[in-house]
Amino acid sequence: MNNLELQKCILGPVYTNCYFLKNKVTGEMIIIDPADCPEKIEQKVMQMDGKPVAILLTHGHFDHITAVEAVKEKYHIPVYACRQEEEMLREPVMNMTCHYEKSCSIVPDVFLDDLDVFRTAGFSIQIIHTPGHTKGSCCYYLKDEGVLFSGDTLFCGSVGRTDFPGGSASDIVRSLHKLLDSLPEETEVYPGHDVSTTIGYEKRYNPFV
Repeated sequence: MNNLELQKCILGPVYTNCYFLKNKVTGEMIIIDPADCPEKIEQKVMQMDGKPVAILLTHGHFDHITAVEAVKEKYHIPVYACRQEEEMLREPVMNMTCHYEKSCSIVPDVFLDDLDVFRTAGFSIQIIHTPGHTKGSCCYYLKDEGVLFSGDTLFCGSVGRTDFPGGSASDIVRSLHKLLDSLPEETEVYPGHDVSTTIGYEKRYNPFV
């Protein structure tokens, strides 16, 4: 992690990992999955002395998006997401926010396609489309920093659940192999819930391989 300062907050009713990626040189910051509690997100930004420039979404479920609009408005920054997640993000019934007090309909500013590479906050980032948990689930790979943000696709020793609308057990297994077959074993993996892992560990011990 040459230029990357990485921290997280655990937010919301199902303990979602919201990640903060700060460029040590420029101070610019990326926020991944602003799950809930925008005031806590603002506190973390201030603690890290960062300047948010982008929001990246791994998928559109309620527990990853509730604070998106508040954070976007606070910092006037764009939202990035996988193109296949457009409907999920837009429709409160599909993203399940309609079951809570904060019904959300989100229209990202930038739609990304599989293996697109883009730059923000001084980092080169590749999106990897990994359907299975949802149709438009994706991961973000920072090759130069050796890190992958896997959302709810890959967990330590497991994968995301596939019983929600748009989920597919066969798709998520294919997505798991897509990650494990293409990324270096030393890559650090930061999932949407629970603890971090590595590609090498998952190759050896993930029962879904």
